Amino acid sequence: MKLIVGLGNIGKKYEHTRHNMGFDALDAFAEMAGVDFDRENFKGTYGILKKEPFPEPVMLLKPSTLMNLSGESVRAAVDYFKIDIADILVIYDDMDIPEGKIRLRPDGSAGSHNGMKNIILHLGTDAFKRLRIGIGEPAFSGIDYVLGKPTKEGQEKIDEAIKEATHAIKDYLLNGWDYAMNHHNKK
Repeated sequence: MKLIVGLGNIGKKYEHTRHNMGFDALDAFAEMAGVDFDRENFKGTYGILKKEPFPEPVMLLKPSTLMNLSGESVRAAVDYFKIDIADILVIYDDMDIPEGKIRLRPDGSAGSHNGMKNIILHLGTDAFKRLRIGIGEPAFSGIDYVLGKPTKEGQEKIDEAIKEATHAIKDYLLNGWDYAMNHHNKK
């Protein structure tokens, strides 16, 4: 089984903020794939993708913890389903990437993202896949920026990035990680 985790904060107050790009991208993929987030466990809500053309079951997980405690949810799901670290993909926002761009990486550090730091802490490794959605450099305080909503122009760029992320996830599941990276990591 593969695990795809979208990072975000739960609650109306945080919907569609820059910090919830992981939730938004996972929601878009789930809608495209016909998966409902109809289960609650592992400190999160999740759905299971088990249908053609996807070759193996995929758990789509949105942690219900605070963003900075996302690792608790990921660790619980990994332990229960015995998911290999190599089969984990985490989707999240990244200020170091221009607004509206995406980047796929096979592993690496958390940078300044506290949700990723917590996942690395709980998994004991940074050797898992990630799909980062660019939210651009903040014009003001990082916390206020990531918890704020994009401008109209910024939202249009982010909508395109979410669409691209959805295709990247599908390509990863159907054609492999290297294929997805080669086709979606545009300069």
